[in-house]
Amino acid sequence: MTSSYSSSGAPGFSGPAKKQLGQHFLADRSYIDKIVLAVSPKDGDRLVEIGPGQGAITLPLLRRHPKLTVIEFDRDLVGPLAAAAEPLGEMTIIHRDVLQVDFTELAAGSPIRLVGNLPYNISSPILFHALDHAAVITDMHFMLQKEVVDRMAADPGSKVYGRLSVMLQAFCKVTSLFVVPPGAFRPPPKVDSAVVRLVPRDPATVGILDRKRFAHVVKAAFGQRRKTLRNALQNVCTPEQFEAAGVRSDARAEQLDVAQFIALANVPYEADAPQG
Repeated sequence: MTSSYSSSGAPGFSGPAKKQLGQHFLADRSYIDKIVLAVSPKDGDRLVEIGPGQGAITLPLLRRHPKLTVIEFDRDLVGPLAAAAEPLGEMTIIHRDVLQVDFTELAAGSPIRLVGNLPYNISSPILFHALDHAAVITDMHFMLQKEVVDRMAADPGSKVYGRLSVMLQAFCKVTSLFVVPPGAFRPPPKVDSAVVRLVPRDPATVGILDRKRFAHVVKAAFGQRRKTLRNALQNVCTPEQFEAAGVRSDARAEQLDVAQFIALANVPYEADAPQG
């Protein structure tokens, strides 16, 4: 289930945005151009757009890069989108819930670049789904609720620094690019949106020995963020593990940077590693 872009005056599209799909159609040409410029498609890129909708981003991308794969959940948009794109280039449409799309299979050994306007009601699941396939993704340019982008890019100590910040920054370089106001959409949402760039890190440099344990430590730490880590992680980490990781157990989750969370999650595995 994905949100959708719109192109003002694009032929063949009719009907209002569907609230149940979280649709807000982008219609302001200046912001459309800024997004396309941020993506800056190059020869040889394999672009995959999530939620093309009425083609606000799709059609300008096709004009600059005449080969594109799009994933659209709304069947009412598939036909008009294909017709609008036909004169511009080669477009493959995947009519499916994006959470059911295997990006690794789609990449088929050749890295892909993701672009999309993610709906407010399902943006985090899509982000974590993309992380599962980060090894085949060159970069991602997403438009989301500004509040979500602020959390994604937050630094330790910030009020909005949390689980999403740590999980994404552990695996990607996260850069907030620019804000998109409600008036740029039809219908206008009630809040600001923002465009963010995520560049997956080289898996060899991430340093996480057990991704499931890392995710569990981060989730537990921020699940009771007012508590000290000693209390929030009492069933997850021992006092000896805090000491071995060089992490203060009387600190709170928002005080730890990503590297400290990785160190804390890795301790059991480093202790079991053969010596010498």
